[in-house]
Amino acid sequence: MSQDSTGHFDPKKLSWIGVLVSLGIVFGDIGTSPLYVMKAIINAGKEGGAISEEYIEGALSCIIWTLTMQTTVKYVIIALQADNKGEGGILSLYSLVKRFKKKWLYLIAIIGGAALFADSIITPSLTVMSAIEGLELVIHKPPVVPITLAILIIIFIVQQFGTSFIGKFFGPVMVLWFLVLGGFGLVHLAEHPSILRAFNPYYAVKLIYNSPSAIVILGAVFLCTTGAEALYSDLGHCGMKNIQASWIFVKVMLILNYLGQGAWLLKNYHEVFRGTNPFFGIMPEWFIIPGVMLATAAAIIASQAVITGAFTMFSEAMSLNFWPNQEIEYPSGIKGQMYIPKINWGLLILCFIVVIYFKESGRMEAAYGLSITITMLMTTILLIFWFLKSRTSKIWISLFAVVYITIEGGFFGANIIKFYDGGWMSVLLAGFIGICMYAWYNGRIIKTRFIKFVKLEKYVSTIKDMKLDETIPKFATNLAFMSRAKRDDEVESKIIYSIMRSQPKRADHYFILNIINQEDPYTFKYTVEEILPGTIYKISFLLGFKRDRRINDYFQQVLAQMMEEGTIPSRSSHPSLRMHNIPPDLKFVIIDNVYINDLLLTIREKIILNMYNFVKKLGSNDFTAFGFANHNVVVESAPLLDQKIKTEKIERAEDKHFD
Repeated sequence: MSQDSTGHFDPKKLSWIGVLVSLGIVFGDIGTSPLYVMKAIINAGKEGGAISEEYIEGALSCIIWTLTMQTTVKYVIIALQADNKGEGGILSLYSLVKRFKKKWLYLIAIIGGAALFADSIITPSLTVMSAIEGLELVIHKPPVVPITLAILIIIFIVQQFGTSFIGKFFGPVMVLWFLVLGGFGLVHLAEHPSILRAFNPYYAVKLIYNSPSAIVILGAVFLCTTGAEALYSDLGHCGMKNIQASWIFVKVMLILNYLGQGAWLLKNYHEVFRGTNPFFGIMPEWFIIPGVMLATAAAIIASQAVITGAFTMFSEAMSLNFWPNQEIEYPSGIKGQMYIPKINWGLLILCFIVVIYFKESGRMEAAYGLSITITMLMTTILLIFWFLKSRTSKIWISLFAVVYITIEGGFFGANIIKFYDGGWMSVLLAGFIGICMYAWYNGRIIKTRFIKFVKLEKYVSTIKDMKLDETIPKFATNLAFMSRAKRDDEVESKIIYSIMRSQPKRADHYFILNIINQEDPYTFKYTVEEILPGTIYKISFLLGFKRDRRINDYFQQVLAQMMEEGTIPSRSSHPSLRMHNIPPDLKFVIIDNVYINDLLLTIREKIILNMYNFVKKLGSNDFTAFGFANHNVVVESAPLLDQKIKTEKIERAEDKHFD
């Protein structure tokens, strides 16, 4: 499939442009791992004594087989097949298995998603700083932190303008990056071809079994596969076939570079103790500055991919009721690319905190490894349920579960021991978002339990009479309410309260608008149901999580279609306006702040709702999230009409004189 005239490609088919885009979007994270992995491994080896040839070969063997088992087998071969209508990532995977009668599965998705959010903060901070630290080889005490912060500011500022233009350069830059990785690695590999023994897994097993610091070494080795989860999350951008094809090239270049660093370390491992990064150590001195510039470009691309992935994750979280609705923009005008302002600036602030606190990349490694290990473990659990849903042989499911829970459990143990060395930062960041997601999900359930839904047909005759009652001031020609009722014949009692009691609202047409989240990420449809001919209509918007929730715009299109069909008038009902072809007026009523009496709640529910109210402030109000304009929106409060509270009955006094 070749590139079309618009520059787009079909991600479902293998193509040269698809492979190029995959290199630019998907592999930025894992492609920048050589910047810090070998340095971390050598530093980990300090605890076990002198660095030997056996140690280096064993570490390289661990890297090669980690990339093979984790990235190649689990993600490139297996996980990419678990797509939700072409979309990947842990929340998309949860969407595929959430119908299992396992209520706790949502906790797995929340934990994994929250840990992935922590990764979205640490990845830009770590990769950019690792690249800038290369200047230390040619400049005495360069201002690493200020330069890193400046680059991060630029990265996050450009998000609001879209990445369509910049994205065209991602592929070629990453191709050059990987060629440089493989090229310099090959040069040093040729000097010490014996290092190829690292392909034998025996050396990995021997290192882990004999080294007193094996658990620390595993924590450092794990960093080589940290981009695998991002690879899965970016499935929708490039497609499985393009990612799998480009991974062959990427893996070869990565392994060549690691082998080259290993060969260099055989004679120069003491340089790492002096602060030299073996990644830059294998480069000739004349290439250090260009190498830093290229590494910085690759780090920016890696950061860009992770940030875009964070936007996608929060969009999915909104559709799964894990996160409050927020304003989403599509600056590039390209399907799938989105920008969430609050998330963007929140990530920038947190990246600043991480960079300023840690001050050097080596101190971030513990936080980085722990966050992504947790996400991988949660993905493994969800994949097991996906296998069960797919009716895969239980023998294969058991084998998969044993192998990957063992591998990732080992990596988790290796990273959790570094909790006080920086891992706590991952737990703090992920914990905050995880608690917010938990509170929002359960808070919605609690509130829904107290919302009374009524049969709309019971009130049809009353609304019909109201429409004809001219003693009630006309509120609007077209009046719309947002509803979350799941049943077609029901509506919230608070909507009825608003129409009939809060302020009787006479209108020519009443519209009940409902959003129905769809598993297909790009579903974009609507249905119209006529409840009372010529008066009451229920409009259901069937939207996938990759679709914006700009209900105002969509509803205007529906009204235009209904007017074109003659279902409703296209001109104002007022004679003076109708004669000038003025369209009918429209008002939205948003009903908010439903009060729930504390006497009806348990202590747990009170805590959850307090957190829910806090999380609500992190989101956007409904008329902003749904694209409503202030001029035609009325926000109201309504009581819960069915609260039954057992309290002591107050008595009326017989005499107004009191003792």
